[in-house]
Amino acid sequence: MSRENSLWGAPRIHGELLKLGFQLAQSTVAKYMVKHRGPPSQGWKTFLRNHADGIAAIDLFVVPTVGFRLLYGLVIVHLARRLLVWTGVTANPTAEWMARQVTEAFPWDDTPTYLIRDRDRVYGAVFRRRLLAMGIRDRPVAPRSPWQNPFAERLIGSIRRECLDHVVVTRAAHLRRILRSYAAYYNRARTHRSLRKDCPIHRPIQALGTIVSEPILGGLHRHYVRI
Repeated sequence: MSRENSLWGAPRIHGELLKLGFQLAQSTVAKYMVKHRGPPSQGWKTFLRNHADGIAAIDLFVVPTVGFRLLYGLVIVHLARRLLVWTGVTANPTAEWMARQVTEAFPWDDTPTYLIRDRDRVYGAVFRRRLLAMGIRDRPVAPRSPWQNPFAERLIGSIRRECLDHVVVTRAAHLRRILRSYAAYYNRARTHRSLRKDCPIHRPIQALGTIVSEPILGGLHRHYVRI
């Protein structure tokens, strides 16, 4: 019962022991319970691991254009398969715009249980009401704790290293096309160590045929397939 000790108290464990035929006092159970120094509830990492199938994460990042204008990119990722669900671009992120992006990212009958976000003021009352209407439970991270949204943060890092650091963005429409192209590559062609070298959208093994490469993002990346 080592794992249960961190979740159950002495009364719960005592009751289980009685049902197993052990006659002893509850005080005896309390005396010999292992003392845990950590918090009584599950930690944030445990929450992410246990509920990954029902969790999505959202985050914004800044992209400068060739004319030194600042654009904001948006990513929404589903944790279980690292699936890049949605990308968006705007020069002026507002709560109304963010709410509309969530609506477009998730069909009303296929919404995640939780949505992880930071505490930026852009996630205002309109955004939170939209989540409530869609049946999504809002889960903001703790203040100054970006590590609590690691999947979105890592995804943004990959987008920068593998894509945006190598191109010059001209305008919003250009950035929108780039992110859509990268999302298709990320979901269907790019392998992930956490998925046992599979892709977010399962990529079957091809054993027969001639190997050819398909250029992605003007040849910045390539997708190798057999035909």
